[in-house]
Amino acid sequence: MDPAQAEHFRSLLLALQASLADTAQSAEEAGETVELDQARVGRLSRMDAMQAQQMALETERRNRARLVLVQRALQRIEQGEYGDCLACGEPIDPRRLEADPTAERCINCAE
Repeated sequence: MDPAQAEHFRSLLLALQASLADTAQSAEEAGETVELDQARVGRLSRMDAMQAQQMALETERRNRARLVLVQRALQRIEQGEYGDCLACGEPIDPRRLEADPTAERCINCAE
């Protein structure tokens, strides 16, 4: 992969990292403890709030996992190994990297 392509994917990864950090902030706020005060909130509203809380916690978990993939991809760029399949060593199709800049395997090895 030439340096211009590596820089392009590096900028995509940094933008993705920033986006995930913003999402993590809002998911953290939504995952706060649900109050069980029946005088303030009815039973169905509490159930909705608890469901929203669990969805926010799952979103936060997925974002953390995605951030790890972004950091690993950025590390591979720094090491000059980005764009090569971790399984077979062949170059990953740039179209695949455009769709998912964190891809670690070529399409054949991913299947």
